[in-house]
Amino acid sequence: MRTIYFSFLIIFQVSFANDMVWSKTGHRVVGDVAEEHLSRKAKRAITDLLDGQSLAAVANFGDEIKADRKYREFSAWHYVNFPADKKYTDVEPSEYGDLVIGINTCISTVKNSNSSREDKIFYLKLLVHLIGDLHQPMHIGRLEDKGGNDLQLQWFGRGSNLHRVWDSNMIDDYGMSYTELADKLPKLSKEELKELKKGSVLDWVEETQEITNQLYESVALGEKLGYQYGYKWWGTVEEQLQKGGIRLAVVLNDLFK
Repeated sequence: MRTIYFSFLIIFQVSFANDMVWSKTGHRVVGDVAEEHLSRKAKRAITDLLDGQSLAAVANFGDEIKADRKYREFSAWHYVNFPADKKYTDVEPSEYGDLVIGINTCISTVKNSNSSREDKIFYLKLLVHLIGDLHQPMHIGRLEDKGGNDLQLQWFGRGSNLHRVWDSNMIDDYGMSYTELADKLPKLSKEELKELKKGSVLDWVEETQEITNQLYESVALGEKLGYQYGYKWWGTVEEQLQKGGIRLAVVLNDLFK
């Protein structure tokens, strides 16, 4: 056990990372995992729309367009914040939209036979990204601290916050490429795979929120985080990336059935 722990510390150490959503690596892992679970029909339709690009290749599209002001209306689609003791259906949706609204809009646009090819491509790429965001716990956070962005922490002696720790610090500091990380995810039995595929987007929101509530309890304002925190929660990171990929495939298989 000490050998495993020491090995983890070696790979987990490195520099402070920029604040990205699930990090570029994380989103690509979700896309890569999804590819393995696509139906033949869905794979053909997606290959046609994306001109042969993989889901991993387009997985960061939702973040890339943030640099263009004309896409500002989609900014609120990356998250949904509501009280810890409430369900999504208990609160009034934001007038600017949110993660659930964004996912449902993407699905309906791609499914609509009247949508232009250009729109189908745009919203398909965005959907790939948003399903990834749905499984990053701090994207289903609390309004008062902007999903953990205002909960300031130290990460290996550098300034960070709870949202950033989960967005990028842990994944990027782990030091693996997206293919390496996807390959080392736990192998699932047929029963486990079947269980993960169950539910709807709202069910997955509630499931992720349960993890989010645990994460809020896992730290104190200003706490210094490092190896111990990463070692404790890395399994959850892997589980969420794997769920995101499998459930992205579920959504896409249903969309292109």
